[in-house]
Amino acid sequence: MRTRLNRLSVALAATLLVGGLAAAQDPAPTRGGHVVVAITAEPPGWDPSASTSQEIPRVVYDNVMQGLVRFDRNGEIVPALATSWETSEDGLTWTFHLREGVTFHDGSAFDAADVVEKFERAIDPESGHTNAQYYEAIASIEAVDDHTVVFHLSRPSSSLLYNLARPDSVINPSGTAETQRSQPVGTGAFVFAEYVPGSHVRLERFADYWEEGLPYLDSAEFRIVSDPNARFAALQAGDIDLIGVALLPEQFQQVQANPALKGTQGSATAEITLALNNAVEPLDDPRVRQAITHAIDKNAIVQGAMFGLGTVIGTHMSPAENYYVDLTDTYPYDPERARELLAEAGYPDGFTVRFELPEPYNIERRTGEVIAQQLAQVGIDVELSVVEWATWIERIFLGGDYDMTIIGHSEPRDINVYANPGYYYHYDNPRIGELLDEAEAALTQEEANAKYQEIARIIAEDAVNVWVFSSPYLVAAKQDVYGFWTDQPTPSINLVRVYRAR
Repeated sequence: MRTRLNRLSVALAATLLVGGLAAAQDPAPTRGGHVVVAITAEPPGWDPSASTSQEIPRVVYDNVMQGLVRFDRNGEIVPALATSWETSEDGLTWTFHLREGVTFHDGSAFDAADVVEKFERAIDPESGHTNAQYYEAIASIEAVDDHTVVFHLSRPSSSLLYNLARPDSVINPSGTAETQRSQPVGTGAFVFAEYVPGSHVRLERFADYWEEGLPYLDSAEFRIVSDPNARFAALQAGDIDLIGVALLPEQFQQVQANPALKGTQGSATAEITLALNNAVEPLDDPRVRQAITHAIDKNAIVQGAMFGLGTVIGTHMSPAENYYVDLTDTYPYDPERARELLAEAGYPDGFTVRFELPEPYNIERRTGEVIAQQLAQVGIDVELSVVEWATWIERIFLGGDYDMTIIGHSEPRDINVYANPGYYYHYDNPRIGELLDEAEAALTQEEANAKYQEIARIIAEDAVNVWVFSSPYLVAAKQDVYGFWTDQPTPSINLVRVYRAR
């Protein structure tokens, strides 16, 4: 039996608690109560397998919907709907033993048929399931009995277990795929009870949840508040209990000074990325992309815009990920070199470029405004505009119609996007796909990490994008709220073990 990759996990940095009590000092959990949590934007539906919007898993991952395995608060991959699994010697057969006695929120029993339907859909290119690349190695899925499922692979896949822990891999009852966007049904601790567009989502405790004694809360509300100042004012006024995404650094400092609140700073997998459309002039010239990178003072952005709360990075990964490599010196801040490269590329007087900022994300907008000022210093005239989130998703992310934009890429281990020329970067380098295949075939995590790091070096040298900094995971909460995640190994505001002290 092969075991080296069976228990694949993400090694994350230890949590730094600021202004709050350490977990060992937390009061004992109590049952009952309600919490109100702020989120920033309304996603295009609530099925994490139908959209890449990270607002979806922030609400539903583990809270409402679960997969065979899941990430815990430390980034470890642990059993969920599967209790155990093993692989064949050649790595081509994975057998999962399913948890018995599990019920979906609609009252139906969870069994192997639900798993088979889920992953047959995931590997079907016509199904509309997102991120099909996560499942490319799966040739077929077989139900041996009601509680045993076998995945037959066409090739070994070192990342299979990791991909099965992603939000994309959550499982719904057979025959309900078409209704998950509006009414997600899972096996999680909470039922998706109410959704009022533009306002909130209400979750209610699932009485038949399979983990005994959980959840502690009776109910929870995720309130959609796009304005960061309005979110923070609502927390200070007591109208909301927790901000678990997009807390501004200056707000975090205010939390530390407020005895009614507490804040935590932990590790996250988000990379604030200046995305460049590699298919449009003049950004299709690597010298121009290199010049843009040289023109940006990342340290000044972290100190000025983020009050020092962030880690400068030089490629697409965060220090929280176990294949991180420090490439910040690839094209360091050097305005003079930027001007030289622009001249070499035929733009001695610079050029004009459109730069579109996503409306609900204040940190990205703030960073983008500073970048525009820095680019102007080397002769690049930036036409700044702000676009609504729905427009950003449809026209920029899905349609690839833009010059430059900026966003926080928070999905862990998504460096595979650089192998897809159709992705909105429009970067085309066949070598990336070859390296991904080699990483998949690796027999140890160390071998796989070496391939990922080689990809990181190539995209850094090609200056595909400008990776500005990795942001920390900042949380602010009322003093009586406990049990929330203080790190963010995957996008999830996980409430399963959250409780209110009495």
